[in-house]
Amino acid sequence: MGKAILFSAPSGCGKTTIIKELMASSGQWPVAAKLTFSISATSRAPRGEERDGVEYYFLSYDEFKARVAKGDFLEWEEVYQGTCYGTLKSEVERIWKESKVAVFDVDVNGGRNIKRYFGDDALSVFVMPPSVEVLEQRLRSRGTDSEESIRKRLARSAKELEQAPQFDVTIVNDDLQRAVRETREVIEKFMGK
Repeated sequence: MGKAILFSAPSGCGKTTIIKELMASSGQWPVAAKLTFSISATSRAPRGEERDGVEYYFLSYDEFKARVAKGDFLEWEEVYQGTCYGTLKSEVERIWKESKVAVFDVDVNGGRNIKRYFGDDALSVFVMPPSVEVLEQRLRSRGTDSEESIRKRLARSAKELEQAPQFDVTIVNDDLQRAVRETREVIEKFMGK
């Protein structure tokens, strides 16, 4: 079994941005060369210019559920009715065959499930917004969600924020560069084990 680093946070906290910053810094941060992003599967439709096999593996709802029944997923969840997200076992195997460290961008439940599965071979990072007000502002500034979707995300976020203590480390994303720097330090310590 290889190592895994998982990032979880309510939608809009900046976990994806932190991951992208870390992955793009291989010239200044050699550890980044060992990290490979684990592409999640989803039953939702692509947004904007998202591409299958790049941002997500896009599956129909029926195909997603059939693969769940076959045991193809490490973890999965129906986040909203008809919208599933999950981690394919084949994706993790692909990364480990390359002798890389799997990096996950997953919701809070997915993060807890992956951590339980991998135990000490996984580092779980919870990204926290500076406040709920800032989180709402970030969700609105994206311009990708309807008002109803934003309300659902905020309601879900309140429950997810309570789960932070169940993760190995919490990073408050009030300043992106500081959050990235703190995350690098935590990862370096984990990789040095």
